Amino acid sequence: MAAGVAVALGVWLVWSDSAFYRLVIRLSTDRQYLKQTLDEAGVLGPVIFIGIQALQVVFAPIPGELTGFLGGFVFGEWLGFLYSTLGLSLGSILAFAVGRWLGAPMVRRLVPPHVWDHMGFLVKAEGAVLCFLIFLIPGFPKDIACYLFGLSPLPFGIFTLLMTLGRMPGTWALSAQGARTATGNYLQLALITALIIAVGLPLYYFRERIVAWFHGARVER
Repeated sequence: MAAGVAVALGVWLVWSDSAFYRLVIRLSTDRQYLKQTLDEAGVLGPVIFIGIQALQVVFAPIPGELTGFLGGFVFGEWLGFLYSTLGLSLGSILAFAVGRWLGAPMVRRLVPPHVWDHMGFLVKAEGAVLCFLIFLIPGFPKDIACYLFGLSPLPFGIFTLLMTLGRMPGTWALSAQGARTATGNYLQLALITALIIAVGLPLYYFRERIVAWFHGARVER
């Protein structure tokens, strides 16, 4: 019930182009404005940021990559990583709950048809490794995957653990990039970016084959 109310409220805020929605979008895209707002918020700054990260999972079009970068830029590498992880986990759990409690009719309204056609096999997914791969490999719509896994037989606890672990490398990378940018350490920024490209690009390029192979192997069993 609470998940349905939250989604309905979010849809209304986006559809009505409310002042609150515009504020969230600005906080999510303007790093200087976000930094100023969080500095002025004092001890509530981390709570606000965690809330923004949770919202960007549940409601598009807040860009998750940018908010992760801003977390490192504002709070530093490890606090940014911690707050981003908390926010992403909360948002992912809420999206999973929407799928689990409200079912396919609600999820179909939230997921674009072409994404449903492409990722719909997740509603039948039971494998823990497949869940981990979806959140680890760059290029998959991870936020939408949370809704789809909510329709699957995957247990809530397994989803929460693997979703969190799978998101961590990408979350750390964004936080580290943001922190190095804030301190002006551009050499380390370049090295981290090179590492991300070296590891992430092959995974991104072969992402469909990896998941298709793993999914096919499980089906054959």
